[in-house]
Amino acid sequence: MRKTVLVLILTLAAVSLATHAGRVVASASAADGPQFTADGKLVRPADYRRWIYVSSGFGMSYTQKADDMQMFTNVFVKPAAYDYYLANGKWPDKTMFVLEIYGSTSQGSINKHGSYQKDFMGLDVEVKDETRFAGKWAYFNFDGGENTASAIAPAQNACWKCHEQNAAVEHSFVQFYPELLKVARAKNTIKPTVHLDN
Repeated sequence: MRKTVLVLILTLAAVSLATHAGRVVASASAADGPQFTADGKLVRPADYRRWIYVSSGFGMSYTQKADDMQMFTNVFVKPAAYDYYLANGKWPDKTMFVLEIYGSTSQGSINKHGSYQKDFMGLDVEVKDETRFAGKWAYFNFDGGENTASAIAPAQNACWKCHEQNAAVEHSFVQFYPELLKVARAKNTIKPTVHLDN
């Protein structure tokens, strides 16, 4: 009898904990997504450097004319979105990418060759929100220390079109992120219209 009662108590406790954990996960995932003000502006992600670091670029340009100033870009994505991508090869709704931009220099301290990151230049954020945006993805620029930013207009602007046409997986340029490209190849989620050199 005691064993039966003990098993029943343990079972009820386990069910209660699982239910509570489910509520916590649901709350965390809702809070984990992009935050918007009442007038639709994106709230600047404050903790993005704690996210998953995806990759960096240096002096990249999508046109024939390179910029005079060679900049570094560092890309971060939310951990939950990253885990989903690893499992599925595509991005869940409410995914956010942050691309921070830094100037470069080769003159400083003991450096004799190559370049390193110097002055903060700005922050670009890409958001996937299928109910909020007609094109599913939207782009935001934070040039300085602004706490909020409006989506770049019109909705299907130059950024949106470039990502739509050229990004390997949905609107993400995983062709420039070696570890994510491996996942896309394994899951067969690379857009058939995108040509990859290797």
